[in-house]
Amino acid sequence: MALPYLASPGSVRTCLEKIQQASVPQRVTIDFIQSVLNIKGGTGSALVPFLKKIGFVSTDGTPTDFYKSFRNPMSGKKVMADAIRASYSDLGNVNEYFYNLNDNELKSLIVQVTGQKKDDSTIKLIFSTLKNLITFADFSLTENPELPITHQELETEAEHFSVGHKESLGLNLSYTINLNLPATNDQSVFNAIFKSLKENLLKND
Repeated sequence: MALPYLASPGSVRTCLEKIQQASVPQRVTIDFIQSVLNIKGGTGSALVPFLKKIGFVSTDGTPTDFYKSFRNPMSGKKVMADAIRASYSDLGNVNEYFYNLNDNELKSLIVQVTGQKKDDSTIKLIFSTLKNLITFADFSLTENPELPITHQELETEAEHFSVGHKESLGLNLSYTINLNLPATNDQSVFNAIFKSLKENLLKND
């Protein structure tokens, strides 16, 4: 997959700022870019295919969930980070944290991934376009996603539940009690012994 870029990298900053301000159109067209966002000429025309490449616009021109969520100040920075991760995944395949690299390291990575010469104009355009996008992103919101629970963890939780469940019901124990009865014919003594036994040892709490 080719890395997305614009011939006028700074135009993406203007475009994204105006997208945040304008209403969501039914379709993102060249007319919308030029007339509503007021980005004229070839620069405006190039933005429609670029927005498709970064996942903001579907193939038929419909604004995607990325586009809509980006306009939300609460989710916009995370959405842009997700969009960059996806559309520049070739960089991420080599260095997961490519967005944290300094300028020279990022340019070198782009050279490595594209196979272009380091002084090729395309390298500069990809670099500048990406740097403009990064200003709208916060990658810290996507670096530590919750990991799915593994089967081992599920089994462990089930075991803990099973033990806890058994403990909550109590243990059923069987036992034998040997009594040394006194040598007496007084029935009241035996009654007292068995009454005490029942009250103190055979209680069912």
